[in-house]
Amino acid sequence: MTEKNERRLPVGLQSFTEIRRKKYLYVDKTDIIWNLANKNKKYNYLSRPRRFGKSVLVDTLQAYFEGRRELFEGLKIMQLEKDWVNRPVVRLDMSLGGADEQALRSYLDMAFRDYEKAWDVETVSGYSLANRFHNIIVSAYKKTGEQVAILIDEYDSPLQHSWHTPDHEACTSVYREVFAVLKADDQYERFVFLTGITKFTQISLFSVLNNISNISFEAPYAAVCGITKSEIKEYFRPEITNMAEHNGWTEDDTVQHLKDYYDGYHFSHNNMVDVFNPFSLINALADGELRNYWAASGATSLLPKFVDDMEIRLNDFDHSALPSTIIETSDVTGGGAELFLYQSGYLTIKGYDEGVYFLGIPNQEVRQSLNSIVLPALAMRRNGDIQSAQAMLTVHLRNGNLPEAKKLLKALIADVPYSNKKLASMDMEERYRLIMSTIFNAIGFRVEVEHMLSTGRIDIVVETPRIIYVMELKLSNNGGISAAEQQICENRYIEPFKADGRKVIALAVELDAMGKGLVDWKVCQSN
Repeated sequence: MTEKNERRLPVGLQSFTEIRRKKYLYVDKTDIIWNLANKNKKYNYLSRPRRFGKSVLVDTLQAYFEGRRELFEGLKIMQLEKDWVNRPVVRLDMSLGGADEQALRSYLDMAFRDYEKAWDVETVSGYSLANRFHNIIVSAYKKTGEQVAILIDEYDSPLQHSWHTPDHEACTSVYREVFAVLKADDQYERFVFLTGITKFTQISLFSVLNNISNISFEAPYAAVCGITKSEIKEYFRPEITNMAEHNGWTEDDTVQHLKDYYDGYHFSHNNMVDVFNPFSLINALADGELRNYWAASGATSLLPKFVDDMEIRLNDFDHSALPSTIIETSDVTGGGAELFLYQSGYLTIKGYDEGVYFLGIPNQEVRQSLNSIVLPALAMRRNGDIQSAQAMLTVHLRNGNLPEAKKLLKALIADVPYSNKKLASMDMEERYRLIMSTIFNAIGFRVEVEHMLSTGRIDIVVETPRIIYVMELKLSNNGGISAAEQQICENRYIEPFKADGRKVIALAVELDAMGKGLVDWKVCQSN
C-alpha cells in the first residue's frame, strides 16, 4: 500500500471550527453557503437525512456570521465576502432536547442561561422561556448594533422521538410557545436557519413561521450537504489510491464501488447531481473498506414509528411515487410512509414528471440496512437467532461452498412462506422470491429480482465479489428442479453474465409447494 501522508480525514467531526483549526480535510462548500446567507430570504429550512453534514453546515454559518475570517482563508468564500462583520449568533442544537417536555424545557433553560450571561441579559424570576428568548435577541441586537443570526440544528429531534408517545403534544406546545418569538422579533434578526430530517408543519416551528422558505428542493443547494463524485476526485485522490491498492482494485473500480455503496442521492429535480452520504464515504475512505456505516450510526432507529408492515411493502417503496404537493410541503405525520422514508434518506428522487416525484432506494448501503431490519419480521425469527446463519451464509456464498450455503438457506426459510400470514396475498413462488431476495440483500450482496432478458426473466440474480448466482425458482408441483434447469438452459440465462469476469453459477432451485421451504437445488452450469 502507498505510504499514507499526513492528511487528516474529518471522521465523525461536526465542527467546522475544529476541522479548520486542526487542518482536517475540508470539502469547500463556502461559495454555496455564502449565497445561502446572502440571498435575501431571512427564514430558511433545510431537510437532509441523518449523518449528512447538517451540523457542519450550521457550524460554518455560525463562524461566517461571527466574522471569523481566519477560518476561511484559502476557501471560495474569500472571493465573495468583503466585509466580515461580527454579528451575534444564537445557536440551538435540538438533538439535546430529549423526548419529553421536562427534558426539552431543561435544555432550553440551560442554553438561554448561557446566552443571558454572554450578553448581560437581566433575568427576571418567573419569566417564561419565550420572554427570555425575546430578551436575548433584543439585548444582543442592542449591545452589538447588529441583527442576530439564529441557527436551530436538528429542530425536529424532540418531536420525532416523542412521536406516538404521551409526551408529544406537550413538546409541540413548547415549540409553539418559544419559537413564536422568531416571527415577532423580525426587526432584530439578520438570518434564521433551521435544519431537520422530517417536517412537522402544522404542530411546531412551521406553524409560527409561515413565511419560512424550504430550500430543501432548490437546485443551488442540492449539494450543500454531502459530497459529489467530482468532489471525491478533487479532494480524495490519495485515499482512493490507497483504497484501490489495499483491495486490489483499479482506481476507477474503487470510485465505482464507492458510488454503488454510498452514492445515489438526489435532492432537487432541477439539479440531479449525484450526492454521496458524507459520513459513510469518509469512514470508508479512512478505513479502506466498504462497510455499512450508516446503519451502525443509529440511522434506522425511528423506522418502526413511521412505517408499518415494512417487510411486505419494501419492494413497493423501492419503486414508488409522490406528488410534489406531498413531498415538498406536507407534514410527515400525515404524508404517509413514503414521505418519511424520503426525508430520512431511505428513499431518494429517481425522476420527476410534471409534478410527480419517482422515488427509490439510493444505494447498496441503504438497501442492506433496510433488508436487515425487515428480515427478522419476514422470517418470523428474532434478530439474534438468525445473525449467525446470515454471517455463515455470506461466507459460503462468497466462496462458492454450495452444500453449506444450501443448509443455511434451508434453515432460514423453513416454513416461513406457510407460517407468515402477512404473505397470504402472494402466490407461493412470489413469497419465496421475496424472502430469498431479502436474505441476500440483508447479507450485503447485490440482488436483482426478475432480471429481464430478451429470452426470458430470471427469478433472482445475486452478485458477490467473485461469483454471480443465477437462480431459477420452481415449486415442486410445477416441475421442480428439472423444469428450472430446462428454463435456464433453453433461455441461455448464463450468457449475459459471462463477459463480467466473475464466475457464474446457475442454480435450478426447487421449493416446497405447501410453503415448507427449500427442497433442493442443482448447479446447471458454471464456468
